[in-house]
Amino acid sequence: MKKEISKTQAKEEVEEFFQSNNIKNKTSKEIKKIKKLAMSHNLKLGNKRKLFCKKCLAPYYSKSKIKIANKYKTIICNNCGYKSRWKIKK
Repeated sequence: MKKEISKTQAKEEVEEFFQSNNIKNKTSKEIKKIKKLAMSHNLKLGNKRKLFCKKCLAPYYSKSKIKIANKYKTIICNNCGYKSRWKIKK
């Protein structure tokens, strides 16, 4: 039987997961679990979603390639090579 938790408990669990600055030590399975929890309770991750790859859910390391050009920030994942692009706000 599946464990039911409230939206506030889910929000606390997501905040606690990203609170620790050691997201680089997390596995893609743990990130997938937290993302699924947030999606099931309709919680927004906001800027936290920029800490891991959109495709393979591996955390970005300091070794990831970062390019800034034409008002866009591009991060290339070391694990799968996927390019994530975000518009830079002023």
